[in-house]
Amino acid sequence: MKESEIIKKLYKDLVTQSFHKFPQQRKPLVAPKKKGVYVIANQKKVALHVGQTPRGKCGIHQRLRNHLNGRSSFVRSYFNGDGTNLRRGGNCYKYLAVENDRKRSLLEAYATGCLCPKHIG
Repeated sequence: MKESEIIKKLYKDLVTQSFHKFPQQRKPLVAPKKKGVYVIANQKKVALHVGQTPRGKCGIHQRLRNHLNGRSSFVRSYFNGDGTNLRRGGNCYKYLAVENDRKRSLLEAYATGCLCPKHIG
């Protein structure tokens, strides 16, 4: 299978994942501690952000926690640095674990192009 076909298949796998609502304060975040690609969406399931986990020992879980704690450029620009806004209004996320660095980067780029997230401008 060609690399472009693999990325398209991974994209299909990503977009068919179920959305999870961001948890209320003091409730657990459901996400794996593996590296991968994730989509943050609003209550209407419109993509706000597509991201990946190039670093970090706790993968997708850590990155989503970073967003909740206001430690991301997305939250700084879209929510004026207040990550608690992700917990309000039905914002949600989905993810796909992808361990291979190249495939993860290509999937993030492909998903960003396909989903046209709101915060890009």
